[in-house]
Amino acid sequence: MPSSSWALQQSVFARLSADATLLGLLGGARIYDDVPQAADFPYLTFGQSTVRDWSTATEAGDEHILTLHVWSQAKGRREAHEIMGAVRTALHDQGLSLAGHRLVNMRHEFSEARRDPDGETYHGIVRYRAVTEPA
Repeated sequence: MPSSSWALQQSVFARLSADATLLGLLGGARIYDDVPQAADFPYLTFGQSTVRDWSTATEAGDEHILTLHVWSQAKGRREAHEIMGAVRTALHDQGLSLAGHRLVNMRHEFSEARRDPDGETYHGIVRYRAVTEPA
């Protein structure tokens, strides 16, 4: 059985990769765990993930903090915000199937768009909190 964090990432990747609106905004399947060199903008990456024990006295469980990053070189923040909105629609309070685990809930915590220090790239940060339990 895969770890709950890996099962969650696989399920999130599958959901985002199947979302026509998001893929249209990205210009294709530009969702990466490891970004290829010279990747075309815009694209989405998996960022930091944290897992904490969320077990009770009788039930096992994990709390996940999952961060996704949006990278855009469009003029202004609009593209980054549109992509973050599509990600929220695809993931917030949605039922996802996880191998060997059950998703109790997945909630959007925050989104932020900022200009990167290079002055050309907009960086969107999207954070989710999820709770899983063994299937």
